[in-house]
Amino acid sequence: MTIYDLRSIKIRNSIPTRQGVMGMLLISFMFLVTEIGFAQVSATIDSTSIKIGSALRYKMKVEADSTQIVVFPEGQTFTPLEVIESYKIDTAKNGKQLGLTKEYALTQFDSGYYTIPRQKVMIGDKVFFTDSLKVEVRDVLVDTTKQKMFGIKPMVDVDASFSNWKKYILWILIPLLILGAIAFFVFRRKKRKEAKEDELPPYEKAMLALQRIDESHLLEKDSHKEYYSQLSETARRYIDEEVYDHALESTTDELIIRLDEEIKSGALHLDKRTIEELKSVLKTADMAKFARSKPDIGTAKADRNVIERVINETKEAIPEPTEEELLADEEYRRTVAEKKRRKKIILGSLAGISVIAITLIVFIAVKGYDIVKDTLLGHPTKELAEAEWISSAYGTPPVTISTPKVLIRNNFELTEQQKQILKGNETFAYGSVLGNFYVVVTTMSYQQQTQVDLNKAVEGVVGFLEGQGAKNITVKDEEYQTLEGAKGIKVFGNFDVKNPIDKYDKKSEYVILNFAENGGFQQITVIYDIEDRYAKDVAQRIINSVELKKAK
Repeated sequence: MTIYDLRSIKIRNSIPTRQGVMGMLLISFMFLVTEIGFAQVSATIDSTSIKIGSALRYKMKVEADSTQIVVFPEGQTFTPLEVIESYKIDTAKNGKQLGLTKEYALTQFDSGYYTIPRQKVMIGDKVFFTDSLKVEVRDVLVDTTKQKMFGIKPMVDVDASFSNWKKYILWILIPLLILGAIAFFVFRRKKRKEAKEDELPPYEKAMLALQRIDESHLLEKDSHKEYYSQLSETARRYIDEEVYDHALESTTDELIIRLDEEIKSGALHLDKRTIEELKSVLKTADMAKFARSKPDIGTAKADRNVIERVINETKEAIPEPTEEELLADEEYRRTVAEKKRRKKIILGSLAGISVIAITLIVFIAVKGYDIVKDTLLGHPTKELAEAEWISSAYGTPPVTISTPKVLIRNNFELTEQQKQILKGNETFAYGSVLGNFYVVVTTMSYQQQTQVDLNKAVEGVVGFLEGQGAKNITVKDEEYQTLEGAKGIKVFGNFDVKNPIDKYDKKSEYVILNFAENGGFQQITVIYDIEDRYAKDVAQRIINSVELKKAK
């Protein structure tokens, strides 16, 4: 159990006498006893070695005065270990003293040696810290005598994930295209038919409408309302186009009054009796439409003949149009045609947008919003993953590696001291530490046969990363072997680095491979943004492609 003395003692710079030393020791002992009676903090773990994913119990004990408030740590303060459960505080009272016990369940999903950092406990207005503790996280051993082993399969090129969308595109777009084609031809046929009818003169359109009324057999179906609605509209539309351009929206009385005015002005040479017959039929139509009146079939057919006669007589009564009226009518027709053309363009655009929107919604539902967004708008690391990768050998001794982009040589001038040791030093890189992705290949060759200590290279990783501005660095290492048998050390972990532009910390992961093959030293470094959903796969593909020529 560790006891923390929170009081400070000022020591004079002068050399104390023997009595002074004894006095200070006595005072220090008295303060120490006071603090022991005041508060104590300790921390223990139930095991110093666990398997990956297993939980260890971290127990924190506090003894304090019952009048003081004790605040235990909460949240992920145990990093690099993760808190999977925080248990309730167990309280035991001993007179004026309280004994508080707080337990946490911790775990880690990567093997290695870890340090549980000191934990801060607030007791009243004072701060106490526990000791840091070491813990080992072990791999789960596999019994290879019972588990059948298989050879490593060779790497094969696969299509990018988005190429699998072809089957979804076929299943979705083909039915949409078929339905769209059917709707287009039906709509187009209907529009052409309507356009052809619109091109007919008003009199011929009226006669065609009457013919359709005869062929509809509405009277035999007891559809008097529909029959008289079509009959009334035929007469009104003809008058609207030839005599009075508000005939369709006018009431019967308003229309008759306007026709009387046209007759009095001499613009329409129509008999008064014809106007009265038209008025009678329109009144009957109003009764059929709004009062559900049902004239007998004979009367209905006679009314149809009246409408035809009114149209014929009106046609004869209309004076021949002047040249100015013909020009005005032609301008009107062009305006109407332009409106229709614009309407078609708008409808076609809306239909296209609807098809695109439906397709996007389906793709988002199947693949997810992020993948669709990155595919349409682009994502730098996704483009790297889907690019045509390049395999090349870099440096001396050569390192063969596959990357989405060619690595660019960085020239470094060796010092005179380095020239005495090194025959050559070559570095090839792509990207930057602050970007989404960074890969570096470094090779060194020596003037004389040199035994390279790879463990020293592992120790230098932290210094290298700190030189790049990294902080909160975690380091783990393990033996590594390529497919061709080159052996080295793999160093991996994560760190935080501040972006100088937006001033925010970014968490990155790194993998560094160190080799001492062919009388030289080879190092491959891959660093990527931990939040980039494509970067980890790209990094793993690069690491798996690393090979050293003539490796033994």
